[in-house]
Amino acid sequence: MIGDAALWNSLPIPALLLGPDDTITDANASAEAFLNLSVRALLGSPVWDRVMVDAALEEPFARARAQNSSLIVNDVDVGSGERAPVQCNIQIAPLQGTNGQMLMLISPREMASRMVQQRSSAKAAKSAIGMAEMLAHEIKNPLAGITGAAQLLSMGLEGADLELTDLIVEESRRVVTLLEQVEQFGNLRPPASQAVNIHDLLERARQSASVGFGSHVTFHEDYDPSLPRTFADPDQLLQIFLNLLKNASEAMPQGGTIRLHSFYEPGLRITRPDGRQARLPLQIEVVDDGPGLPPEIAADVFEPFVSGRENGTGLGLALVSKLIGENGGRISVDSVPGRTAFRISLPRAADQLSGGDDDTTDRSKS
Repeated sequence: MIGDAALWNSLPIPALLLGPDDTITDANASAEAFLNLSVRALLGSPVWDRVMVDAALEEPFARARAQNSSLIVNDVDVGSGERAPVQCNIQIAPLQGTNGQMLMLISPREMASRMVQQRSSAKAAKSAIGMAEMLAHEIKNPLAGITGAAQLLSMGLEGADLELTDLIVEESRRVVTLLEQVEQFGNLRPPASQAVNIHDLLERARQSASVGFGSHVTFHEDYDPSLPRTFADPDQLLQIFLNLLKNASEAMPQGGTIRLHSFYEPGLRITRPDGRQARLPLQIEVVDDGPGLPPEIAADVFEPFVSGRENGTGLGLALVSKLIGENGGRISVDSVPGRTAFRISLPRAADQLSGGDDDTTDRSKS
């Protein structure tokens, strides 16, 4: 085992430690995620049984071991029995101060490219959000004056003229709502996170929806009662659930069913921007039986200003994605005609508060 477990598991690329007999003696969290195999499944296995490389590396590896030298192989397909191959670079080197142990680093080409793209996109997005927030603030002030003037004019009008002033007021308020959503993207306040019961927030969102925008649909609750607490901002989570319920309700104007489903999936992990692995075992699904997302926007539905509705702002789901990320989770969608499922994955409070990430921890603890 590597001595500094925190450093070992913080490595952003898959890493394996190989014993003198070419079996795997340790694997970091990135290697587990990349190979789609747990450390328990990897330990003691011959490396070439678990790491399947589209190149004859056994002999070069044996020579590197015999000569106590490094081996570097670029642009080879690497996979496992549990995942499809991807193009990678492999580096193998002797681990100094050990008795014949070798360190194998697997660098997926797509990972390096994606990290550069993420940094560039994040910088551009921050600049765009800052500009949008400033413009939203400046536009709201004259809009308030326009709305007030239209309301004053309406006091002495009737008929068609009154309809026009009412239209001005209604549209001005709609633009203000849009601008307020834009401003939320520029809100850099960190989440006020605490241990919260997901089902309490889901029920509050369902009750609010059922007497308001979702009064025309039927809600069905399918909760896992043993689900532990998550660590998140309860106000932001409530806003997320309300946005998803509103989105589902508006997708079914003639009525339908919205299913709220919670369950536990212990094996789900993600790699955070800092390269650390995190478990997200708490799953919440909002499923509707509406027409599904338009195919032309399905891949970009969480991007700002992408909407499948004629008068939609395209900010609701983008804000949901932003808030979920800030609370340490992730969101995905699976949509076909007759079934659209938005799935939120969140960490356990026990993992966040302890700083641990142990699969063996009792799921009932919060």
